[in-house]
Amino acid sequence: MKRAYFAALAATILAPAALADVVAPGDVVFDEAGALETSLTSQPGNPEEGAKVISTKSIGNCVSCHEIGAMPDVPFQGNIGPALDGVADRWSEAEIRGIVANAKKTYDGTMMPAFYKVDGFIRPGEGYTGKGIAEADITPLLTAQQIEDVVAYLATLKE
Repeated sequence: MKRAYFAALAATILAPAALADVVAPGDVVFDEAGALETSLTSQPGNPEEGAKVISTKSIGNCVSCHEIGAMPDVPFQGNIGPALDGVADRWSEAEIRGIVANAKKTYDGTMMPAFYKVDGFIRPGEGYTGKGIAEADITPLLTAQQIEDVVAYLATLKE
């Protein structure tokens, strides 16, 4: 009885995320300035999850290039990209979403990786293996929900 209850509870909690409408990387439409007006998912972003993506080395690792004063406990913050303090005062959520998804749409010469892109690569491959990979097998660096979570967190960073 308990097992059935917990299974039903888990299905109820997880079902909305599984049913969320997701814009595929190839279907993303940027405006002429690189902004993404439309959310990539039908689920709102979670700022707490966004902070994890930003600060976790194996996920987004944004702090390796950007300094974030609101994360003083995260070591080894970088200074290659601009500090993200006050980012929500500088850009709208649509602009932030566009920059996180593919910063090259906003800043042509940027070194920032495109976190939601799966095509147009020159030499795609499996990192550090020397093996190529079919373009159809390429997955984005972050999921659509992770992008929305990062946007939700960055939207909290005001001066």
